[in-house]
Amino acid sequence: MASQLSRIMRPDDANVAGNVHGGTILKMIEEAGAIISTRHCNSQNGERCVAALARVERTDFLSPMCIGEVAHVSAEITYTSKHSVEVQVNVMSENILTGTKKLTNKATLWYVPLSLKNVDKVLEVPPVVYSRQEQEEEGRKRYEAQKLERMETKWRNGDIVQPVLNPEPNTVSYSQSSLIHLVGPSDCTLHGFVHGGVTMKLMDEVAGIVAARHCKTNIVTASVDAINFHDKIRKGCVITISGRMTFTSNKSMEIEVLVDADPVVDNSQKHYRAASAFFTYVSLSQEGKSLPVPQLVPETEDEKKRFEEGKGRYLQMKAKRQGHTESQP
Repeated sequence: MASQLSRIMRPDDANVAGNVHGGTILKMIEEAGAIISTRHCNSQNGERCVAALARVERTDFLSPMCIGEVAHVSAEITYTSKHSVEVQVNVMSENILTGTKKLTNKATLWYVPLSLKNVDKVLEVPPVVYSRQEQEEEGRKRYEAQKLERMETKWRNGDIVQPVLNPEPNTVSYSQSSLIHLVGPSDCTLHGFVHGGVTMKLMDEVAGIVAARHCKTNIVTASVDAINFHDKIRKGCVITISGRMTFTSNKSMEIEVLVDADPVVDNSQKHYRAASAFFTYVSLSQEGKSLPVPQLVPETEDEKKRFEEGKGRYLQMKAKRQGHTESQP
């Protein structure tokens, strides 16, 4: 089973330099994933359901997309467990004047089917038919790995971003940013909880503000580490999306983004962590060339600890990229 979406990129999809926001692309990726996984989960007789986004694996932005280009988003189901669906998504950009096409993104998303009668009830997923025997075993390994990583992120759920008065330039406090958003009907599925793509777009927007404040140049999304959706966000909630710089290399910035939900119309539920992720941005000149990034100055012990953790992620990914390059024929 596969599906495809196409849409031309317009000025309100891009920044002032004409580069399409990473959040816009993430939103399209999630829409394609939600459609194909919901179709699959309703492909057999049984209780009707809607697929809700649970996790997005690391996503690299391989090439920038510009205003006027057409984004082609294709999605395919590659694995199913008892209660989840893995969807692989590719994004191609097309210059409709020249016909040139290029791959801009590859992403892996995980969805769970929620009953239409009770969105807190997770249903079973119809099994997918694999074209070769090894696919199921490979998919099972990916499923177990992401399940373990999701559990490891829960320790961060109590961490919050605190405002600081008169911060010094290049510090964490100087660039940290927050956005407060009231969840309305246009943000939600027909069943009253927020589209994962809407949340990701807001997360990318906040991360972009942090990056721009830090380096004061044109910035673009380079990659997003795994985005974990810890809990659903319902219509009527007030969400706070907070971003803070955690690490800088010579030419990249890592920004942690936390999404907290406050169900103001429901006194029975308390404030909770809804999603979290790390975004990586790069700084570009007017000609689109990579620029050096001002080095982050961590001040507190927690900031220094987060810096070292970010450095570890950076070095690990750098080694992985180098290993992949060396393995190419």
